[in-house]
Amino acid sequence: RRGPGADLPESLDVDRVHQSLLAGLLSHVGLKDAQKNEYLGARGAKFGLFPGSALFRKPPRWVMAAELVETSRLWGRIAGRIEPEWVEPLAQHLVKRSYSEPHWEKKQAAVMAYEKVTLYGIPLVTSRKVNFGRIDPALSRELFVRHALVEGDWQTHHRFLAANRELIEQVAELENRARRRDILVDDETLFEFYDQRIPADVVSGRHFDAWWKKVRREQPDLLTFTREMLINPGRGGVDESDYPDAWHSDGVTLPLTYRFEPGTPTDGVTVDIPLPMLNQVPADSFDWQVPGLREELVIALIRSLPKAIRRNFVPVPDYARAALAAIRPGEEPLLDALTRQLRRMTGVTVPYDAWDTDRLPAHLRVSFRVLDEENKPVAEGKDLPALQRQLKAEVRQLVAAAAPDVARSGLREWSIGTLPRTIEQNRAGFVVTAYPALVDEGETVGVRVFDSPGEQERNMWAGTRRLLRLTVPSPAKFLQGRLSNEAKLALSRNPHTSVLDLLDDAAGAAVDKLMTDAGGPAWDADGFAALRDRVRADLVDTVVEVVDRVRRVLATAYAVEQRLGRTSNLTLVAALTDIRGQLAGLIHRGFVTEAGYARLPDLVRYLTAIERRLDRLPQNPQRDREQQSRIERVAQEYRDMVAALPPARRGDDAVRQIRWMIEELRVNVFAQALGTPYPVSEQRIYRAMDVAEGR
Repeated sequence: RRGPGADLPESLDVDRVHQSLLAGLLSHVGLKDAQKNEYLGARGAKFGLFPGSALFRKPPRWVMAAELVETSRLWGRIAGRIEPEWVEPLAQHLVKRSYSEPHWEKKQAAVMAYEKVTLYGIPLVTSRKVNFGRIDPALSRELFVRHALVEGDWQTHHRFLAANRELIEQVAELENRARRRDILVDDETLFEFYDQRIPADVVSGRHFDAWWKKVRREQPDLLTFTREMLINPGRGGVDESDYPDAWHSDGVTLPLTYRFEPGTPTDGVTVDIPLPMLNQVPADSFDWQVPGLREELVIALIRSLPKAIRRNFVPVPDYARAALAAIRPGEEPLLDALTRQLRRMTGVTVPYDAWDTDRLPAHLRVSFRVLDEENKPVAEGKDLPALQRQLKAEVRQLVAAAAPDVARSGLREWSIGTLPRTIEQNRAGFVVTAYPALVDEGETVGVRVFDSPGEQERNMWAGTRRLLRLTVPSPAKFLQGRLSNEAKLALSRNPHTSVLDLLDDAAGAAVDKLMTDAGGPAWDADGFAALRDRVRADLVDTVVEVVDRVRRVLATAYAVEQRLGRTSNLTLVAALTDIRGQLAGLIHRGFVTEAGYARLPDLVRYLTAIERRLDRLPQNPQRDREQQSRIERVAQEYRDMVAALPPARRGDDAVRQIRWMIEELRVNVFAQALGTPYPVSEQRIYRAMDVAEGR
């Protein structure tokens, strides 16, 4: 049975009875207060269930009372349970409706709001979501246009919307590239565009679809944006070609992305470099920046100069524009071109170390993002050489994977047929070039692949030298027994483990000379056989020549060491420490092959310059300290440059040549009368460093 009353017939539906009575008792409806044992009635009245009611012990949330009687308080008598949804259909003429929070809903493609329904102040519905289009068409239309069309918060397949979004993204991307926020028109302009074209009765996605289905046949471009309308009047003038989509470097095309978010690590221009191509991209190629940021870069560079120099280029923007107009980008390093042009304009030469690139704003320094074969970032930063050093092992693995059948180890003779100069393989859409070469393994020779021609060249030379030494009898023991006592004495004063070890070092230098005379390493079996025969024929005589040169070097070095041992003046400690360091850099185990046949006479001159320095040192220690400071500044710059280079480039000929230029500078400073084979100065060495770095 439903409801109270055991004497009611079973077939009686109590709910229907209550609903039938409710139409006449709408003002006697009550909503239970959850905090108090009373009901909220019509017009703010509050009543309780009469204690004699069957509902008194378990009062329901909603009730209606046949009568309201006031005694000690207001009581509801002859009460029955009801549901609020019964009330609203019966009280349509009495309820009051209010709406709040009209909002666009993407899923519904319509403007929705929350409806509140009250009867005599009693809330029948507190928050019911309803379609707001029929309630306030004007506001619904405005919200539809702003959210669905202007903001694109609508899942639809209309072509004009996709085309409009793409065009907006293009203009917004132009803002990112030009680093401006005034090119793209605001949302209000877009709203007015749609507002003028869409009828007043289009208030939802359903209404729009029905209207557009008819209109688009005759006016397919009615709602399509044009580029001109998206650009603020007078705010354009940006040449898109100044902000290219890709960077072209040494035959490689690399995509560019732009970000205008000051303070973020990748603010500015970012170059995406595939990991296999990392070591094939020269860092110096990016110093000119993209054309759109070049003028700002030059202005920032000039402003980085010390005030005493900068005052010659005021106003800075005018000088920057004039300098850029007179130089051709990309033909030489930016700082070299800028220095030369400013000198032509003003007669003022800017020292290279006066440029302070560390003061450049972050967005003017190109960022580099290295991507793996799945196009996922593996490293990111503004220092490309540092990234190349960091990822060297990963690059080597990829390059080795491009030539898996080439690697060899433990070779003692040429048994590899023809060694290809390059091997190319397409990986992730890029051509990866591997450079195979022989490598010196000590007692044997191997074959490995490298990611740069420079590493290939150095390793091929050393590997070929080792293979020649393995296949040609060593003359060391033969010559050791034929040395004069004087020669043995001179050669015994060496940094090697023995005279035999020294002669072995001399043989390495001799093989290098003979390889040079023959035109370099061989790349196939026949070429190596011819090279081996030539080395075998001339090796003994060449080693004899090398040993004669080494003997003079060691004799001069011994004289220097003797003088150093006899000098105990404490005021000369700094100079003597510097000389000992220089001597250790010149004479050490392996120095003969390192210096090479042609440079051994220069070592005698460098050592003689040390003797001349020692002659003058006691008379003027202060002057010696000043000259030593000049040398140390250059040497420190060289050490810093080498440390900053990728490991693959540290052994380049241009880099090693600077080390010998510093020795020539020592001769020029401490023993000028000895002469140098070419003009040398600090500035010439700094320029050589710029070339070696690729500036």
